[in-house]
Amino acid sequence: MKPNLHGEEQDSMLLAYWLDELSDADAAEVEEHLFGCDACSARLRELLALRDSVRHALHESRFGTAVTAGFIQRLKESGLRIREYQPEAGGSVMCTMAPDDDFIVSRLRAPLTGVRQLDLVWEDGGMQHRLVHVPFDAANNEVTFIPSVTMVRSLGAATQRARLLAVTLDSERLIAEYTFHHRPWGQT
Repeated sequence: MKPNLHGEEQDSMLLAYWLDELSDADAAEVEEHLFGCDACSARLRELLALRDSVRHALHESRFGTAVTAGFIQRLKESGLRIREYQPEAGGSVMCTMAPDDDFIVSRLRAPLTGVRQLDLVWEDGGMQHRLVHVPFDAANNEVTFIPSVTMVRSLGAATQRARLLAVTLDSERLIAEYTFHHRPWGQT
């Protein structure tokens, strides 16, 4: 990490370091820099505090959101219990949430080659929620979504739908649809 690195470039490098997305050589360079730079070490602590706040907000179920696969991996590594579903594009899945699950994760598989912006529309009991410009993994054709835990725990038997839309300045195009048939834990 260059000592004169500032702003978004610094944050990107620190986040890549924390997410273990750097090569071994780059990670070693960042670590060496962090030992000698109080400003960058403080910024990394700020980013980790933000991460903890986001994790807490997710855990307290204030909202549902799309996240990166790396974020899910970090949640697992921290000991949280995560139930995952992987419906294919156009498919449906039976789903539930066990009492000891911390989160449910939907790994939405879709053809994402060439997509620059992706929106996720979640339909639940006549209500529509649109998440704009969600993160996605084009190389693995996947969007990772965590629904609100409070909402899922409050559901009875319900059907929810999700749609992925490729968005450009002047149009949007349906990429894939998914149906989730939710049943409370212990009900068939």
